[in-house]
Amino acid sequence: QVSLVESGGGSVQPGGSLRLSCVASERITSGESITYPLGWFRQAPGKEREFVAGVNWSGSRRYYSDAVKDRFSIVRDNAKNTVSLQMNSLKPADTAVYYCAASRDDLTALERGNADYWGQGTQVTVSS
Repeated sequence: QVSLVESGGGSVQPGGSLRLSCVASERITSGESITYPLGWFRQAPGKEREFVAGVNWSGSRRYYSDAVKDRFSIVRDNAKNTVSLQMNSLKPADTAVYYCAASRDDLTALERGNADYWGQGTQVTVSS
């Protein structure tokens, strides 16, 4: 069982930046590295939850949605069991609740929405 806790959401003007962080912990074997692919999803009001970015355990592969490619960057720190999402050049369309997620499968499965663990979500609002 994996616990995911997000932080770093908030309000920002268009063109601004925010950094989201997620701490992953394994409840059964506390202290060990989480080897699952980790990623971020978001859900805007009235819309379905969508994949934003994901990274495999080693950090060698990173996937991004077309909507955020070249603006967002996902980074993983296995020593701290954290995954961060640096969001630059934010747009009002990026307004959503952002969720950290982990999959017991691979990164491709995570990209398709097959996550087994979810965080509670953190609100990001981009508005002038």
